[in-house]
Amino acid sequence: AKSIEIGYRTTLFDRLYLDANYYYSEYTDFIGYKIGVKFNAEEDLSQNTYLIYPTSIQAYRIAANATNTVTTQGASIGLNYFLNPSFTINGNFTWNKLNEEGTEDPIIPAYNTPEYKYNIGLVGRDLNFSKNSNLLKNFGFSVNYKWVEGFQYEGSPQFTGFVPTYSLVDAQISKELPKLKSTIKVGAANLLDNKHYEVY
Repeated sequence: AKSIEIGYRTTLFDRLYLDANYYYSEYTDFIGYKIGVKFNAEEDLSQNTYLIYPTSIQAYRIAANATNTVTTQGASIGLNYFLNPSFTINGNFTWNKLNEEGTEDPIIPAYNTPEYKYNIGLVGRDLNFSKNSNLLKNFGFSVNYKWVEGFQYEGSPQFTGFVPTYSLVDAQISKELPKLKSTIKVGAANLLDNKHYEVY
C-alpha cells in the first residue's frame, strides 16, 4: 500500500477551528474475494428430452488478490465554532471512495464503507445555573446528530446486501466534582431509539 495525505489546520476569527485533510491510497494485490459454486447433477434422457436435475449445490467464498491496482481516496473537514467560553458548535463531514471505474477485475472488494457521512453537535461546559447554589454548578452536556449514507455491504454470499441510510442522536450530561477531582457522566447512544442496520 502507498498513501499520500495532505491536511490543513487553523483558527479563524479567534472563534472557528478548522481541520481539513485529503488522502489518496494505492494498493497492489488488494485482498478481496470471489464467489464460486460447485454442484452435482443428474441427466434425464427419457421421453426424447434432455434434462439436468441439480442434486446438490455448494457456494464458496474464496479470498483472492486483485489483478488491477486498486485505489481509494477521501477527504474530511471538521469545524468547531466557539460561541462563548461555555458553548461550542461542532461538525464534521467525511467522504470515502473506492475507485472502480475502468476495471474489469471480477474481484469483490468488500470495501464496506459509506461514501458520505457527517456529524453536527452542541457542547456546553462549566455551566452555572445558579449563583447561590453549588448544586447546580459545573454542569456540562453534549448533543450530537450523526448521518450515514446507505451503502452496499459485501460479506459472504448470504451476507451481502444494502445497508439503508440512517441517522442517530447521542446525548450526555456531566457534573464536575472539583473537591473529588472527578466528573460524573450520564449518556445515551441512539437516544431516539432509531432501529437501523450498520452491517448486512
